[in-house]
Amino acid sequence: MATKVKTLNDAFYETLKDVYYAEKQSVKALKKAAKAAEHDELRQAFETHAEESAGQVERLQQVFEIIGKPARAKTCEAMQGITSEMEEDMDDFGDSPAADAVLAACAQAVEHYEIARYGTLKTWAAQLGHADAAALLDETLQEEKKADALLSKIAEILNSEADTGEGEDGEDADAAPKATKGKTGRKAA
Repeated sequence: MATKVKTLNDAFYETLKDVYYAEKQSVKALKKAAKAAEHDELRQAFETHAEESAGQVERLQQVFEIIGKPARAKTCEAMQGITSEMEEDMDDFGDSPAADAVLAACAQAVEHYEIARYGTLKTWAAQLGHADAAALLDETLQEEKKADALLSKIAEILNSEADTGEGEDGEDADAAPKATKGKTGRKAA
């Protein structure tokens, strides 16, 4: 029995399913990260991007419609690994001055993965003649780049605070213990 030769169209559909799964996981991870974040600007960035990501899931459903395929998710091992690492880091650094810096870094790992995937999907959609899909994918790609740039800006502040041990209010993190919730000393996620 001859094996069907895989085409760019097959790769596009399989990657689209992968990203569909990844984006749904991203929404969950962002909501969890927002609950864990202490820094107001970081928390707001997570909350805003979680809402934006929910819209990106809907946009992906439109891409599936454009190509005439069912909107199905395929387990994304990469996103599972990144979110698992985020959970581990939240546990490891949860009550430290570096917690928000580490959380921002984990979120950027998610953004970088998504930027790579959306860039590829956009290019493939254009190559395959799906101009409408390429436009939708580019819209999401630009949102992901914007989210990454915002996280980089916030990280500059967080990294400085993590390095000095000072909190967002300028006080030494070790000087006065904060009331804590959850096993990590951070807000329960």
